[in-house]
Amino acid sequence: MKTPYANVLFSALLFAATPVLAAPPVTKNGVTTIHLDQYGGYFSARETLAGLKPGKYRFVVTNKAGKLVGFQIQDFVTREALGMFPLEPGQTRTAEVSITQNGFRYRCPINPTPWYDVEDVKAN
Repeated sequence: MKTPYANVLFSALLFAATPVLAAPPVTKNGVTTIHLDQYGGYFSARETLAGLKPGKYRFVVTNKAGKLVGFQIQDFVTREALGMFPLEPGQTRTAEVSITQNGFRYRCPINPTPWYDVEDVKAN
């Protein structure tokens, strides 16, 4: 026997299982903006990180973990530090960096997360 909640539960499960496509990043005045939300142990990107090109990037990082976290970004090949900062709960901070064909990687050094590797940065 179906309950009145069965359709609601089915709809909620279907919605949760539907993949959400990330938007392409926006470039304005020569700077491409990537928004990253940091949760407890992982990052979520609002824009797709596929198909990026070398250039200037603005990483807008928001702490949604409810505790102190951090953001660290490096050149993927050389491991050169490109930026690093802490974020208080609810805080948003920005790092403006130059990304080369080497790609980049980022993580939280305070609330350890795995490195997120973005290796496929290609020139035109």
